[in-house]
Amino acid sequence: MVAWLDRYQRQHTWLGFPLAVIYKFFDDRGPYLAAMVTYYGFVSLFPLSLLFLSALGFFLEAHPDLRHQLVQTAVGDLPVIGPQLQRNVGELRGSGTRLALSVLGALYGGLGAMQAAQAGFNHIYCVPRDEQPNPVRSRLRSVGLLLMLGSAVLLSAAAATLVAVANALAGQSGPGLRLLGYLLTFVINAGLFTAAMQLLTARELRTRQVITGGLIAAVSWVVLQTEGARLLAAWLSHASALYGTFGLVLAAFAWIYLQALVLMLSAEINMVVHHRLWPRALLTPFTDNVELTEADRRFYTMYATARRFKGFETVRVDFGPPPQR
Repeated sequence: MVAWLDRYQRQHTWLGFPLAVIYKFFDDRGPYLAAMVTYYGFVSLFPLSLLFLSALGFFLEAHPDLRHQLVQTAVGDLPVIGPQLQRNVGELRGSGTRLALSVLGALYGGLGAMQAAQAGFNHIYCVPRDEQPNPVRSRLRSVGLLLMLGSAVLLSAAAATLVAVANALAGQSGPGLRLLGYLLTFVINAGLFTAAMQLLTARELRTRQVITGGLIAAVSWVVLQTEGARLLAAWLSHASALYGTFGLVLAAFAWIYLQALVLMLSAEINMVVHHRLWPRALLTPFTDNVELTEADRRFYTMYATARRFKGFETVRVDFGPPPQR
């Protein structure tokens, strides 16, 4: 039965491809890579939110309605903290001290998240250590990624605000405008994720090599924004008062972790597609007593050569015969 299943998944891409993605995801310890991004993302979440609200307090203090609309579209879909930020937006004003502390906290958490994402992507793409950017270049790249991410958030918020304003002027909440809002968000997110997957990796990647993962990540992001927040809010509404206090933090962690998992899985999909890393042997993660496929050999060769730390270091990979049963 096992031999038949192995032959079947090797001959059918619809089964062999997702199996190869899952195998590579766990070979790369994808959950741990996502956890590192989650930690720094959680650290930067509140400073970034405070920075955003402080900036609105400076620039839009004379336009409270527009400020409230921007906050609602930018952070309203965030689980747990989104509704709280919306309720307290009227109390927040521009403050130099608050702005300075927000910048410092956002830089620490944001740069940490970008550094963790770069390390994860370079690991997924099996980039040798000597080909990865040095500490200065990697942090400069992280700053660029933060600026790009902030611009994308502002564009997404502006698009949602335009749709909301058009909806208010029309005097009705039609499905067409709502669909337009989702479409604009999807296009912005698809461009953001596609560009991020090129910049997060030390290798020179073309758009066609990362567009598949970018589209998958954008679709997953829209689903998480619409359904994930609703499920987390429903879960928290039924929690006790004491558990709900701890649940705020746990829900925020879970929210960021889901998004980090989507990002890492999308990168794995790009890697498997670009390097044709399927089909894999069915039992290869569980035993040495297996006949490796060509995709298995390519992956293990790339994984071994990724341990090279110096350009003059040579790593050679040989495969012996599998052990006899």
